[in-house]
Amino acid sequence: MDAREKYQVCVDGLKAYAAGAGFTHMLVGLSGGIDSSVIATMCVDAFGPENVHGVLLPGPYSSDHSVSDAQDLADRLGIQVQTVSICEPYQAFKDLLGDQLTGLAAENTQARCRMVVLMALSNQHNWMLVNTGNKTEAYMGYSTLYGDTAGAYAPMGCLYKTDVFAVARWRNAAAEEAGQVPPIPEHVLIKPPSAELAPGQEDEKSLGLEYALIDRILMGYYEHALTPEQIAAESDDYDLETVQRIVRRAEGYAYKRAMEPPFPQDRIY
Repeated sequence: MDAREKYQVCVDGLKAYAAGAGFTHMLVGLSGGIDSSVIATMCVDAFGPENVHGVLLPGPYSSDHSVSDAQDLADRLGIQVQTVSICEPYQAFKDLLGDQLTGLAAENTQARCRMVVLMALSNQHNWMLVNTGNKTEAYMGYSTLYGDTAGAYAPMGCLYKTDVFAVARWRNAAAEEAGQVPPIPEHVLIKPPSAELAPGQEDEKSLGLEYALIDRILMGYYEHALTPEQIAAESDDYDLETVQRIVRRAEGYAYKRAMEPPFPQDRIY
């Protein structure tokens, strides 16, 4: 499938799932990052801007551009947005737990604060919370249980991270060809992906490898049934030890993937 077809699979899956569940309004947490930007665009394409609700959830380590990029996206899409800071609820947990809340526990608590807000709004207004995760994050366990794994449906759960960027660029190009404003800000497409749960955090630094290489390994192993030895032999960009490390991590996070929302089941790779 090309980028257009992959994008359409995600949109069609979202529309069908929401119709079956009886939802007409979608809720998206907007981080200013590539994943939430593409998901919000898919929601608008599926349901129209009047039925899509965005929430900006800045935390203690959110950058200025994460807020401005999210607002820029919302303006381009014409969707309603509100801002709810998680700084106070997160501080409450810090005050409660003290030195028991550091490192990864502190990062995950921020993600869970965001989801509590989003689920409250979902319950209050009968909006369907749309998950913003992708296939690479699911395999690598790069998400927070009961945090950013929340949501009724994950339209991009079938896409690897590199394809998230590919469909984003395709969607912007399609808008330009139609004489429309590209929905996804260029800054979102070029800045390093980051969960912004710690100072200076960047996804690829945390994962220890570029997304393009991670995806190549994961696709070789899961989509083409290659052995780690075969994958390592195909490229000079990583050695066997790196491939084995990625595969071990993916296999080890099977328990977390079991908690991910449903996603399109089309065979696209």
